[in-house]
Amino acid sequence: MSQLLNRLRSAVLCAAVTATATLASASEVEYLGGSGVLPNSLPFSEAVRVDNTYYLSGQLGVKPGTLVLVPGGIREEARQTMENIAAVLAAQGLDMNDIVKCTVMLADMSEWGIFNEVYRSFFSQHYPARSAFGSTGLGLGARAEVECIAVASGSASE
Repeated sequence: MSQLLNRLRSAVLCAAVTATATLASASEVEYLGGSGVLPNSLPFSEAVRVDNTYYLSGQLGVKPGTLVLVPGGIREEARQTMENIAAVLAAQGLDMNDIVKCTVMLADMSEWGIFNEVYRSFFSQHYPARSAFGSTGLGLGARAEVECIAVASGSASE
């Protein structure tokens, strides 16, 4: 009986691995940039498209095309961060309503309420699923970083 169970487990595992490999190889993957938000010299893509899902790299409140944070603290950095996300999406023909998930990293969780005030103003139809957590440090000394997942085809914006 145990030999039969082991064979069955092996067959199921083999089928799962084969199905996963087939799905992965059938996916269309594209590494994206060129929105003008981030300098081209950085060692990552602004976004990666897998079929109709877009995985955006984390954005900071930097002036477009630079690595210089906007002045003014959390409120202005949060606004610029969200504007940068909107620009990356627009370069792909998407908008904020196509976002289905965001991850928010804050240098100081006491600024969560201020961040939320700004964040809320960037969505008109729905709010994406979201996680938020405090960090002991963000790139360039930023107050906030946000990464998102968006889905094209109108399904997220209906």
